[in-house]
Amino acid sequence: MNERAAIALGANLGDRAGTIRAALDLLAPEGIQVERVSELVVTRAIGPGEQPDYLNAAATLRTALSPRQLLDALLNIERELGRVRDERTRWTPRTIDLDLLLYADRLLTEPGLVVPHPRMLERAFVLVPLAMIAPEWIVPGTGQSVAVHAARLAASTDHGAPLQTDWSQHALGEPNHGGKQT
Repeated sequence: MNERAAIALGANLGDRAGTIRAALDLLAPEGIQVERVSELVVTRAIGPGEQPDYLNAAATLRTALSPRQLLDALLNIERELGRVRDERTRWTPRTIDLDLLLYADRLLTEPGLVVPHPRMLERAFVLVPLAMIAPEWIVPGTGQSVAVHAARLAASTDHGAPLQTDWSQHALGEPNHGGKQT
């Protein structure tokens, strides 16, 4: 059975748009179908020290993978694209960051895996792109849609603004304001 999932994508090192595009391309060999991709959003980096701005996006997916298998696939893609995850690099610049936000209507708490993502409701840089492509999705455990949560954070200064980026080289084509469907 194919389940619907949502992920966040972010990068603040190197060719940020190219790396996000590459991450999306690497989902298919993992058995993951990309449904929609948001516009890219420029955001300030959070954490200590000066860092380059992030490019952030969200994507909705279809997959037969379990939540754990999907998370493992995302972590493998991060490694393939040069990401190193450890406590020393938690708040440092990165080539790519892929987070599992939502998996169908499931609430999960397992070692190393919490769905919905435990900090997604605090992060406009996650909710604003997700609301572009899945505003109606009810966040499990809250009873409220992504759009409602995004509107609450939209006035914050860290959510950024859509960046007009050429997605034409990506298999999904150029997204429109509601995201691109495949």
